[in-house]
Parts: sequence; C-alpha cells; structure tokens
Amino acid sequence: MAMMNEMEYRTIGKALAGGYRAAVYCRLSKDDDLQGESASIANQRDMLEKYCEKQGWEVVAVYQDDGFTGLNMERPDLQRMLRAIERRQINLVITKDLSRLGRNYLQTGHLIEDFFPRNGVRYIAMNDGIDTLRDNNDIAPFKNILKNTRYLGGVNC
Repeated sequence: MAMMNEMEYRTIGKALAGGYRAAVYCRLSKDDDLQGESASIANQRDMLEKYCEKQGWEVVAVYQDDGFTGLNMERPDLQRMLRAIERRQINLVITKDLSRLGRNYLQTGHLIEDFFPRNGVRYIAMNDGIDTLRDNNDIAPFKNILKNTRYLGGVNC
C-alpha cells in the first residue's frame, strides 16, 4: 500500500472535517449561447451551488466569466479566483465540466495537475466525473484534450 503525502493527508482531513471553502466557477462564451438555456451561467451556477450544498460544502465565492472564450486564460474572474486560491481563501474549485475551466488543454492541464495541487485545492468537473480527490483521474488529461481539440484551430469558444 502506498503512503500518502502531506497534501493527501490535509485534503482527506478537510473532507472528513467538512472544511471545504468552495469556489463555483462558471464560464459561457458567445458560441456556447447557441446551445440554449442549459448552458447558461445561471443554470451552471444553480446546479453547482445545489451540489455543494448537498455535500455540506461552504460556497465562499462564485466566479463567472460570461462571453469569454475558454482559450483565453486571462479572463477576469478566473484570474480573481486564482489569486484567492493563492491567498488560501479557497480549497475546492467546482465547474460544470472541464471546458468551463478552459479550452486550452495545456493551460487547463497546468491548473489541474500543478497549480491546484500545489495550493492544496481539490478540483471537480461535475459532468465529466473528474474529482482530484479520487484516484480515478488518469483519464482527465485525455478528456481535456478530446473535448478541446476541435477548438485548437482558433475557433472562439
């Protein structure tokens, strides 16, 4: 049996203590608007807040970038959220799916594989079944690439 590292102990300890300070992150690009009501910012936010409430997690902030492409990682609320993470105000980020966090698979992968763990943040992409607390995330980078390869040609999304 493998030994847990310090971050895994801290994360599991927070989970058992119910000590998550969650950030709900929603993004909608102009192209996503064509998908109709189910993709709306309000629907994303409501779904994620209800999920957090059901889990007993405190939602300390909701970040929303409406009308921004997922290829641009300089979105105003994404950057505000990342600064809050660095200040240790947030230890859980939840999005509807991976593409809401970002469509640039390298930059999104950096957040999930490096930035979040380095800052003690659990990440959940609800509809994609991604939860960095679980061990079943080996497929996450591939899901990220597959979901976003159609956008590599520079299409605004």
